[in-house]
Order: sequence, then structure tokens, then C-alpha cells
Amino acid sequence: MENSEQKSTFFERNAALIKGFFIGFLIFLLLIPTFMIQSLISEREGRKSEVIQEVSSKWGNSQQLIGPILRIPYYEISRVEKLNTNGKKEIEQTKSLEYAYFLPNKLVVNGLVSPEKRSRGIYEIVVYNSKTIFDGDFENISLEQFKVLPENILWKDASVLFTLSDFRGITDDIELTWNGNKSFYSSGAKLPFSRESNIAISGISTPVNINNEGKGKYVFHFEANLKGSESLNIVPIGKTTKVMLNSNWQNPSFIGAFLPDKRVVNEKGFAASWKVLHLNRDFPQQWTGITPETLTQSSFGVNLITPNDNYQQSSRSVKYAILIIALIFMAFFFIEILNKKRVHPFNYILIGLALCIFYTLLLSISEFLTFNISYLIATFLTVGLVFLYSKSIFQNTRLSGLVALVMLTLYGFIFVIIQLEDTALLIGSIGLFTILSITMYISRRIDWQNVGLKSN
Repeated sequence: MENSEQKSTFFERNAALIKGFFIGFLIFLLLIPTFMIQSLISEREGRKSEVIQEVSSKWGNSQQLIGPILRIPYYEISRVEKLNTNGKKEIEQTKSLEYAYFLPNKLVVNGLVSPEKRSRGIYEIVVYNSKTIFDGDFENISLEQFKVLPENILWKDASVLFTLSDFRGITDDIELTWNGNKSFYSSGAKLPFSRESNIAISGISTPVNINNEGKGKYVFHFEANLKGSESLNIVPIGKTTKVMLNSNWQNPSFIGAFLPDKRVVNEKGFAASWKVLHLNRDFPQQWTGITPETLTQSSFGVNLITPNDNYQQSSRSVKYAILIIALIFMAFFFIEILNKKRVHPFNYILIGLALCIFYTLLLSISEFLTFNISYLIATFLTVGLVFLYSKSIFQNTRLSGLVALVMLTLYGFIFVIIQLEDTALLIGSIGLFTILSITMYISRRIDWQNVGLKSN
């Protein structure tokens, strides 16, 4: 009998500790559904990417523009020493067709990007129409640096190449004006990047007139009306390249090897300009044979991002799930201790599941409404549910209201962090320090050695 009383006394005196261990174990178990929700967000985001790819493949993918590039064919003469039928040595001369490539002396690109939003089911995809104008000139074309004899140069077969990522995006014929003469581009051109693996960028080309010495200035102009999706990139191939892009899209992301020198972004859209010198990039103004691989690595442009992507923000919010669960459980635990109100372990389990379902509500609603409104609705539903449930447990409106206030404060704090980017870590650290300080203040007078969980 005495041992039974001592055992009963031990459990009573350590009830808070035992309950604390149970709550900690439950928090650990609730990591499982939060990981599952994170996986669900990734799955839905992957589905969105598939839809974007499907629509883009029919409309036009992201475009990368390279050109114009002047191509001059020539014969390369090689001499091989071999034995003839009489056993005497003789020199055999072979002739192979090669190409020399020249980049513009000056290149000016003016682009107008007109975005559109297309819907496929619940998903929204950004596509665009663009009108891109190319102006510039080539000057004093010479193959002397390649040690090509003048009689081996085929000036009459010179052509201008223009390449882009997706030819399905071409909406109109592209007409080149070359020193006042006009001609249309045709398909079938290639810009070789590897002789061994036969890798090349497909393009379009048109013949141009070059005098027999290549001297003088050759002024060009053409307009390309293109369709694309998400981003537009330009390779700075001019000795001096100037690019100006304008659009009514309010949320651009400037990408690539160079950021704009000047940019204006407001509610009317954006305007950005770049100036790139040949000294700023790692490929020459002329070459023969294969194209330098660094050519495409110097591209820059704009990405028409969709602001406040709901999947990214939902993913960020789930990362704070364990913090929300732990702090709300702590609030219930302190109410148990300070107000002698018993909360059954099963009640903790149901409350924990309600806190997890908050994120599935947030994800599903945000696929139809904006993230901010979805967050507000999910918060209202979750806080309301926990408030009514805790009221039935405590039989006390004031304590239930205190729990709801704690939840609203925590969800509001997390919402602010999600909206921030650069200062999210700073604000989050200050907030957590404040929460810890409040917790230490509340628990400072609790006698943890003899605390019990008896009901009033």
C-alpha cells in the first residue's frame, strides 16, 4: 500500500515532465505530415512546370537571339607529299570549302515585348510577342589574319546568319536591308559548335553583296517578329552592342551575364538598356571553323516572372510548420500548468492535425486565389476551429481567446517573414528572440520540481 502511494506520488509530481516528453514526441511525429505536404507542393509545382512546357512547346519556348553574323566561304588549300606510280615523290594539292565568320562592328537592338497570360486548367502561363529591330554595320572585312589568299575567297557567296532558339516563334518573314539592297532570310543555315560531334545551332540566312576586297562599310537593318515564353535573351556580338528592351510587364527579372546599365520599372511596365563592349566578353570578333563555346554564355535579357508564385510561398510557409506547432503546443501546456486545466493527449493530436491541415488549405486555395487571400482564409478557418475546440476543452472563453490570439500572432509573424526576402532572416531572428524572452518570463516562477497537472 505504501509503495502504491509512493508510485502515485511520483507520477503526480512528474506529470508535467511526462506530458512534456509526450508533447515533444508528438511534435516529432507531426514532422511526417509536414514532409508529406512539402512533397505535395513539389508535385503540384512539377505539374505546373509540365503545363508550362506543354503550352510553350506549341507557342514558342524561351528565345535566345544571335546575329547577324557575316559568313564568308573560302577554299583551304592543303598540300600532301605522296609517291606516284613511278615511285617518285610529288606534291598533291587538295581543296576544301571552309567558312570565316565575322561579327558586327556596331550592333543596336531595340525590342518591344508584349506579354500575354494563357490559362491551362488552373495554371497560368506567361507568353509573349516581341518586335525586335536590329541595326548596325560591318566594316573592312578581311581574311588576311587567317592567311587566306585573295583568289581563294568566294566573296560572291557571302551570307548573313541569324539564329534563335525556337523557329516556331517566327511569325513573319524577316527581310534584311544590306546597304540599301533587300533580301529575305531562308531556313537551313547552321552555326557549328563542334566538328567532332556535329553540334550546331540552326539558323536562317540570306545572301549579301560584298565587294572583292571586303573594304568599306556594310550597313544592315532587319526586324524580327517573334513569339516566345518566359524569357528573351540576346547575345552581344557587336564590337559595341547596345540593347534596349521595353514592355508593359511590371515584374521583370533581368538575367544573364550582364545587368542593364539603366532600368525603369513601375506600374506601366519596364524599360531597360545595356551597353556591352567586345572587351567585356570572352569570344573574338572573327573566327574560322567551329564557333567559340563562350558565345552563348554571354547572353543577357529579361525573364517575365509571375510575381508571388503561390508554390514558392507555400513551400516557405511549410518550413515554419514545426515552429508553429511547437509554440501553440507550448501555449496549451502553459495553460495546463498555470490554470490547472487538463488537456488529454488525444486533444493534442487533433490540434496538431488541424495545424497541419492549415497548409493543405493554403496550397489548395492559393491555386485559385492569390496567396495573400488564401493565407487569410486558411488562417481564419484554422484559428476558428482550434478556438471552438479549445473552448470545449477549457470551458473558458478567455483561455480559448488567448490561444486564438497566440495563433493569430504566430501566423501573422510568419506571413510577414514570407513577404520579406532580404531582411527575412533578421526579422525572423528578432521575432524568435522575442518569443523566447516571453516564454522565459512566463515560466520564471513555475516550480518545475513540484508542478502538477491536477484539475480545479
